[in-house]
Amino acid sequence: MVGAVLAVRGPARQLWPSSPLLLLLLLLLLLLLLLGTRASAQYSSNMCNWKGSGLTHEAHKKDVEQVYLRCSEGSFEWMYPTGALIINLQPNIVSLSNKHLTICIKPFKDSMGANIYLEKNGELKVLVGDGEHSPRKIYCFRFDQGALFVEATPQQDISRKITGFQYELTNKREVSDLHTVSVPCRPCSDTEVLLAVCTSDFVVRGSIRNVTNEPEQQESIIDIHVSKLYRQKNKVFQLMESSESWQGQIKTLLECGVKPGNGDFLFTGRMYFGEARLSCAPRFKDFLRMYKDAENRGLNPCEIGTA
Repeated sequence: MVGAVLAVRGPARQLWPSSPLLLLLLLLLLLLLLLGTRASAQYSSNMCNWKGSGLTHEAHKKDVEQVYLRCSEGSFEWMYPTGALIINLQPNIVSLSNKHLTICIKPFKDSMGANIYLEKNGELKVLVGDGEHSPRKIYCFRFDQGALFVEATPQQDISRKITGFQYELTNKREVSDLHTVSVPCRPCSDTEVLLAVCTSDFVVRGSIRNVTNEPEQQESIIDIHVSKLYRQKNKVFQLMESSESWQGQIKTLLECGVKPGNGDFLFTGRMYFGEARLSCAPRFKDFLRMYKDAENRGLNPCEIGTA
């Protein structure tokens, strides 16, 4: 502090404020810092993820606290929920415009203890009821429809209750398109295949090693042996040291009836809530025909090595 007079006292030459008033101010400052540290310890938060506990909220559970997340994807986890929270989501990517921004949430498998609403101008609309979600259900809404309002339901015993979900922000305009995490079970047209090659999160040439069906999830998990890695996001496919080859898994709808078989395919798809979801997967020889034909006519939307 400017103008403070410090005096040297004792053989250890420790510095102490010479003014009692200054000493009092320093003690008050230290107390405020300690209280601030204690308050911040109630939860952990960063730009993408928030994790907190309702146990630290009990004394003022009638208050509505604000949570701010500035990321295109992340998670929210509220243990022992009491009271209510408002979750404000904003993208950290300039290309994601709020004008056409869509927010999707995927509740944790055992999420319970609170209702999740959309709140706008003081009005609430139920988005996810307490314990009413299914494992595969995705809930989407437009950015301009409101903020997420999470309110704990009355509980005699709040132990083991955790309300949580993953979230993603996209620029998709049609909310209805986002409720299905895989494309319908039909062959893609030539145009759809060529666009998928240019815009997908992953593009690989490979064969189907195995297919595992999960009836409860209504999904199939496809094990892929990769012979050519063109592009990938989030390291879906890993290089196996034992075989020196790339391998990975892709999910699709159970109703598509995918089975192991011979031959190479071109697998394309998108990452959705941390999972690789299949979109177009033509046989590689058919893709070569499409690609060469479009190339000869100058209609390829992008270039990709076909060797």
